[in-house]
Amino acid sequence: MTTTTLREGSWHLLQLLDSAPGLLSLSDALIELTEQGHPIVAGTADLKYSNGLVRFQQRYPERFFQFGISEQNMVSASAGLATTGLKPYVATFASFLALLCCEQIRTDIAYGAQPVRLIGHHAGISLGFYGTSHHATEDLAIMRSIADLTVVAPADAGALGAALRGTVDHDGPIYFRINRGREPKVYDDRDAPFELGKAVEHGTGEDLTIIATGSMVHPSLVAAEQLRADGFSVGVLDMHTVKPLDEAAVLAAADRSRQLMSVEEHNVYGGLGGAVAEVLAREGAGVRLHRHGIRDTYSLVGPPTHLYAHYRLDGDGVAAEARELLR
Repeated sequence: MTTTTLREGSWHLLQLLDSAPGLLSLSDALIELTEQGHPIVAGTADLKYSNGLVRFQQRYPERFFQFGISEQNMVSASAGLATTGLKPYVATFASFLALLCCEQIRTDIAYGAQPVRLIGHHAGISLGFYGTSHHATEDLAIMRSIADLTVVAPADAGALGAALRGTVDHDGPIYFRINRGREPKVYDDRDAPFELGKAVEHGTGEDLTIIATGSMVHPSLVAAEQLRADGFSVGVLDMHTVKPLDEAAVLAAADRSRQLMSVEEHNVYGGLGGAVAEVLAREGAGVRLHRHGIRDTYSLVGPPTHLYAHYRLDGDGVAAEARELLR
């Protein structure tokens, strides 16, 4: 065995160790949809082990494209594939997809209204030790500012599968923001509720409504339980569709709750909190909104669990942030 082969094998092993059941659901859903007759093709930028698409490749090798470390080319090529009637699903790290490929997403895909599915995985600070350059804390702000681009952030593996199945016939392009696939389970794998643009309500609250998206739904639910035990009336909205935002759900929460708090694994500027603030400002809603997330700084490097605790993005941290508001 050559040194090169050893290095490649070690890298593939690292990716396999980093992948998780939540990301493997990506392949499972695409295989299921392909078996149903949808003209799906999938591609990645040298990360088929990390995102689990190796399973789709094994089942449908003729429908899989390995683009190598060439993310921008992957995005532009997916736009070309879409013009032939295919439905491309292309995946890479969210930091590369949203930041490095912004021009290609905007000009080749969204401007041309091509039905490409962009899968930005390992979003937020979930890549931990890979470094700040690999953390994606700006992608929601970038993607939701691109016209005619839908933005979806499922909470767990079950929600991802439901979102993929629920949008397979959507005409326009979609950016899916997912994490490492190690998120705690919020929904049953086959019973996750999903309707594009419709938030999922987990109880209502007179004192506070927490509006969370993606990986922050589970810690928000944990925090809500802690706050209810303290005697507070707290509700949670799973805002899985960041664009188009469920404005009716936001305004209903503003009517019944004394305060709102958005929670996201993202910069507090431009993401979910920004989208909620825009709705409240436009409608003149008289309710206080606290935006919780990364407070306009470059994220630190470390184990994801430590980073979540540091930025108060775990259950205890979200609860502590909310208690300060409620007091």
